[in-house]
Amino acid sequence: MAEVLTTVARRLRQPIPGAQPRLRFEMPPEHEQDSITPESETSARFGNPGPRMSSQHPLYVGFMGTVGVGVALLVYWIGSNTTQLLLWIVAALFIALGLDPVVRWLEGKKFPRAAGILVSVATLAVAVAGFFATLIPTIVQQVTQIVQQAPRWIQDFIDSDFFRSLDSQFGVRDRISQELEKFVNNPEAMGGIFGGVVGFGTTVANGLFGTLIVLVLSLYFLAALPAMKKWGYRLAPRSRRARVEALSEEITASVGNYVIGQAVVALVNATFAFIVMTIVGVPFAVLLAFVVALLAFIPLVGGLIAGVIVTLIALTAGWQTAVVYAVCYFAYLQFEAYFISPRVMQKAVAVPGAVAVISVIAGGSLLGVLGALIAIPTAAAIMLLVKEIFIVRQDNH
Repeated sequence: MAEVLTTVARRLRQPIPGAQPRLRFEMPPEHEQDSITPESETSARFGNPGPRMSSQHPLYVGFMGTVGVGVALLVYWIGSNTTQLLLWIVAALFIALGLDPVVRWLEGKKFPRAAGILVSVATLAVAVAGFFATLIPTIVQQVTQIVQQAPRWIQDFIDSDFFRSLDSQFGVRDRISQELEKFVNNPEAMGGIFGGVVGFGTTVANGLFGTLIVLVLSLYFLAALPAMKKWGYRLAPRSRRARVEALSEEITASVGNYVIGQAVVALVNATFAFIVMTIVGVPFAVLLAFVVALLAFIPLVGGLIAGVIVTLIALTAGWQTAVVYAVCYFAYLQFEAYFISPRVMQKAVAVPGAVAVISVIAGGSLLGVLGALIAIPTAAAIMLLVKEIFIVRQDNH
């Protein structure tokens, strides 16, 4: 029995005819481990590896192109869903660049930068709060007057001969009564009124929240502006860092000077308009002066729009009042264009008239009032870059 088992075991240990031995991965002896590298072991067993995939291989180009398109779509989706936030950031950065010259001037007067930032932002916040404090009571007063006088206006219109003739011919009174009854009994119409009221309240709340966010971001940008500039300059190559810093400083200084200059021009414009409105008797002079100041920030067309609006409102006090105000204000606009603006804006980068008009129209079409405000400094920055980089490069060829 033992001899039979021994014979079977010997036959099982013998390889099957035609079979290949299985490849075993065993660790080499310790004295050989240092001399064997993964590349040499792979080459010894499986041959030399092939060349790396070329960056122009169709598979590589297709994959990287797909990744690039995906990243672009992701950036577009993020930008389209954060448009309001981006506008707030741009507005805050624009305000910070405008207040930075004031802060640096206060630093020159031995003020700490923190104190200069606090004074600048507090002044801006007081101006905004003053505008809303003047605007809201005036609107409430006007709406109250309209509500109180509306029944009398309606009754006078009903008692007029014109309405009586229309009612006798077309039955206007019965038609109006039927439509009012349908409107009151229609739940969708009443829901639309309620939705409109809620939408108006939401708009006001979003406006106040956006104003608060812009002020807070302006404060942070003002505090971190020097550090932001330093980190931004370090992104440029060391050989070009000095030139990038010089161009950036000139652009930011130009934007700051433009904002300060435009604020001064708007203040002078609103002051003159308020004095004229007070003298000739235009109603709501204080509120209209704030409106003129806001519109005067829009270059080129802001003063013209403000003049037209105030002239139309002045017609309620009589055509003589409107004519006197229009003559005085539009004469001032000519004086401002030829004498005040050139002297106030002399430190800002000059922009040709045609470029300024095109920039304002394009900025207003893209971003509304904010786009119109930042259009001219943006155009000035682009012109400076073209002059100092592209034209210099072309002259050297």
